[in-house]
Amino acid sequence: MVAGLSACNDKGSDGDKAGGSTGGSSSTGGSSTGGSDPAKDPASSPLDALNAAKAATDAKKSVKLDSTITSAAGQQDSKGGVDWSDGTQMNIEVSPPGGKGRPMKALYTKDAVYMNMGLPGGKPWAKHSYASLSKQPNGGQLIKEVLSTANPSQPIEWMTAAGDLKVVGKEDVRGVQATHYSGTITLDVQGKRLSPAAQEALRKQLAKSKDKSEKLDVWIDSNNLLVKKQEKLGSTQTAVVFYSAYGDKVDVTPPPASQVMERPGS
Repeated sequence: MVAGLSACNDKGSDGDKAGGSTGGSSSTGGSSTGGSDPAKDPASSPLDALNAAKAATDAKKSVKLDSTITSAAGQQDSKGGVDWSDGTQMNIEVSPPGGKGRPMKALYTKDAVYMNMGLPGGKPWAKHSYASLSKQPNGGQLIKEVLSTANPSQPIEWMTAAGDLKVVGKEDVRGVQATHYSGTITLDVQGKRLSPAAQEALRKQLAKSKDKSEKLDVWIDSNNLLVKKQEKLGSTQTAVVFYSAYGDKVDVTPPPASQVMERPGS
């Protein structure tokens, strides 16, 4: 969902080399048996392993990411970082589809969105408060709440709701060995933690879409941290995010007022 705010993702898993055998599928996971450690043997209890990964990932409070979205409009890349130590805040740079034009910088703070289109002259940053955006269709409160899905523990939680959850096996993700999980989730699963008003706005969006579910894949490393996420919606859009540098500082400081042009009502 946050891909629509920031951009994230790539076609398939190029650069990721499969390694290890394929695990069996599981729709329920269940508790581990025979004293197995789900972190060391995810196939013995996928849900336990994913819940452990969710807790470990959430505890880190910040992460760097780079992502690619591939769609009918072309490819769009982004990079930056997310901090969820005090609400969810994000600092990213997004390239235009196809790489044509200037990249856009976006800063999502607790109170507002700041956009820098890289245009010369004047004040480079435009400020849009969530309060002012709330007056527009698909308003600011939804944007603010959906931003919380940028926390990398959230896709792990979504994966636990997949009825066809399976452990694919061990794979190499940019030089790191990780366990690959795959499943299908309904899109309303992503909004279950949103407020009733935001859930209603999401339902209206989904009602206009022919796609009601997506293919979700996550890769968890030996430290129980999410290192890669892939979302595939229909046959036209694939979003891939790589995560690294957990715990490193992410600068979410708003730009100085002298550099900011405030929109009316912001």
